[in-house]
Amino acid sequence: RENPDVIVNAAAYTAVDQAESELQLAAAVNEAGARNVAIATRAIRARMIHVSTDFVFDGEAAEAYAPDATTNPLSVYGRTKRDGELAVLGELPGAAVVLRTSWLYSKTGKNFVTTMLRLMEERDEISVVADQVGTPTWACSLAQAVWAFVDQPRLSGIYHWSDAGLCSWYEFALAIEGEARELGLLEKAARVRAISSAEYPAAARRPRFSVLDCASTEDALNLQPERWRFNLRAMLKELVH
Repeated sequence: RENPDVIVNAAAYTAVDQAESELQLAAAVNEAGARNVAIATRAIRARMIHVSTDFVFDGEAAEAYAPDATTNPLSVYGRTKRDGELAVLGELPGAAVVLRTSWLYSKTGKNFVTTMLRLMEERDEISVVADQVGTPTWACSLAQAVWAFVDQPRLSGIYHWSDAGLCSWYEFALAIEGEARELGLLEKAARVRAISSAEYPAAARRPRFSVLDCASTEDALNLQPERWRFNLRAMLKELVH
């Protein structure tokens, strides 16, 4: 009915730990669902921009992952997202962009920042994993990249986009606490304690290092990402009333 020129697929099953016991549901959304959108896109001769994740990698690299780096997901979530990528590229050769991003957050919905703000209000101390490193990315930053791809119809294949820099989840939590207190979003200080992944048992394994190399995207779009902490503060300012 709408006959769009471009379809952006931002839908995903993202409950990383829950996916370990809901393989069929995760696959139905992340693989079959992505394939169905790609088939519909092909039927109307449109382009597709498909959002994917840093969790397609195993975290064993010593440098940022390039778009053509070998994938080796550690979890059901990562595997189903990787399979979704392959499905989209297979159905739409030359007409799809797979755009991987990392540690996505916004002022709405369930994400690391909103969860940390809630826990910091409720508790005097929280424990956060310090041995997993990646790059927080504001949803507005990702949206900017998506719209830039919309304006570049000749681009296809796999690309990466995240904010600039890197940190651990622990360092991210410290930044959230510091910025939120400075902006008056937290009434009291909350102690953030660093722990190892082994001390925080989870159903799904996560990559220890999942920083994405975004150089090819920056070149293709003539777009430079902001530092992750700058964007964190911008997002938190949206919560100030």
